[in-house]
Amino acid sequence: MRILGLDIGDRTIGVAISDPLGYTAQGVTTIRRKNEDKDIEELAKLCKEYNVETIVSGLPKNMNGTVGPQSEKVLAFCEIIKVKIDIPVKMWDERLTTVAAEKAMLEADLSRAKRKKIIDKMAATYILQGYLDSLSMNLT
Repeated sequence: MRILGLDIGDRTIGVAISDPLGYTAQGVTTIRRKNEDKDIEELAKLCKEYNVETIVSGLPKNMNGTVGPQSEKVLAFCEIIKVKIDIPVKMWDERLTTVAAEKAMLEADLSRAKRKKIIDKMAATYILQGYLDSLSMNLT
């Protein structure tokens, strides 16, 4: 069982994948967005390569829990993923994941240029790891 984690933005999509047992998340890549068809094509390739059964997408809620314009864009894109790739998509509250990823990279003393290159992939990893951790908590 492999799960793909996504951090969907306007310009990029951060991508992470779970290990086969569903315990840990690892960053895979950052997709530079071109257009809907190309973006879906890239995601479909990754889903096939990793034999993905479920996709978890971060949902960028406002700090008060409401859904704003960015969340609506993400939800609309996830509906397209469901139809065109035909894999279930689950939404995960991603509030503060980018902040946590940025903090971890600062603590690792990564340069600003390096942080900028991997922030989306790191955020996707945090989103997916949060989801995986919630699954393991439900098993205990």
